[in-house]
Amino acid sequence: MRQALVIGAGPAGLMAAEALAQAGLSVLVTEAKPSVGRKFLMAGKSGLNITKDEAFESFVAAYAEAAPLLRPALEAFGPEGAQDWARGLGQAVFTGSSGRVFPVVMKASPLLRAWAARLSGLGVEIRTRWRWMGLEDGFRFDTPEGVQVLRPDVTVLACGGASWVRLGSDGRWADLLPDVALAPFQPANMGFAMAWSAHMQRHFGQPVKGIALHAGAQVSRGEIVLTASGIEGGGIYAVSRALREGAALHLDLAPDLSQSQLVARLARPRGKASLSNHLRKALRLDPVKLALLMEFGQPLPQEADPLAALIKALPLRHAGPLPMDQAISTAGGIRLDAVDAGLMIRTMPGIFAAGEMLDWEAPTGGYLITAALATGLWAGKHAALWARDQGAAAP
Repeated sequence: MRQALVIGAGPAGLMAAEALAQAGLSVLVTEAKPSVGRKFLMAGKSGLNITKDEAFESFVAAYAEAAPLLRPALEAFGPEGAQDWARGLGQAVFTGSSGRVFPVVMKASPLLRAWAARLSGLGVEIRTRWRWMGLEDGFRFDTPEGVQVLRPDVTVLACGGASWVRLGSDGRWADLLPDVALAPFQPANMGFAMAWSAHMQRHFGQPVKGIALHAGAQVSRGEIVLTASGIEGGGIYAVSRALREGAALHLDLAPDLSQSQLVARLARPRGKASLSNHLRKALRLDPVKLALLMEFGQPLPQEADPLAALIKALPLRHAGPLPMDQAISTAGGIRLDAVDAGLMIRTMPGIFAAGEMLDWEAPTGGYLITAALATGLWAGKHAALWARDQGAAAP
């Protein structure tokens, strides 16, 4: 029986292990942490968004320049595949109003438990606290039993990106692949630092809803949350790549009103009311929106036209992305031209790569988990085919 090694027990690694086992290989999964799927479980704490139910071409377009490489894997396992996968593990799913798909239980743990049981039934062995240390006459691991060296027939690397170090995605594997073309790690789906004035403190932790964020050509209608360190939330994550690449950030505080409608409302007589009270009454701006306007718009124009223009495009001055370890995901890793169509590393025959360690990024909303699962399945199937072909060619 051909021996397969999978390094990394996140969604991509476990999916690769399942594909290899189903193809008849003996599969060993190694994981540096004491338990499997830690980042997967963390993703489920706020509701596990496994995919997005939308037209396939729109779904693939979310992966930008990585779409051509990922397309075959996503055609084999896309939004429908992700839903069928969850149902196959005994978890019903539902689609929210935005098209995002969740398990009915909203959590990752029931899926992970059922998946671990299915893998065990296929004979997959998982060894935790096994940290990959390098390639020295085989795959060298630091383990509770001391140094172990494995020489599998085929390997799938699924070591993750470089965010959430405490959950296992530390990016250290990059130093173990000196002959592989890598793109530098960068934060993705991340918040941005803000040097708030003292009057903003009472708004920390509050969501800002009913807004639109503009960054270059990118527009997001998601909400944001103000924190002591900056801005977080789905709204900022959706435009984070454009901001990382240098686009300016503008906030539309009244996206459902045109500028002319704002001018008409602002031009109403305000009597003895202060400008703040006038804005609150005329535009129904809540306290956190008013605070943002005061924070970034001072001195406020007194005339209706420039004030309306400011409300429609309030410039938010930020201090760059928050630390990469706080990002939802990362860009960078193994360059896409460093792997072949089956995700085998061109300079390392018999070694495949999957998941976030490949240089692709996508917004939150189900794209990340679906692509991790899809590339794991794709790499696992092609690794099994490669091992079969090598076995057939052996004397």
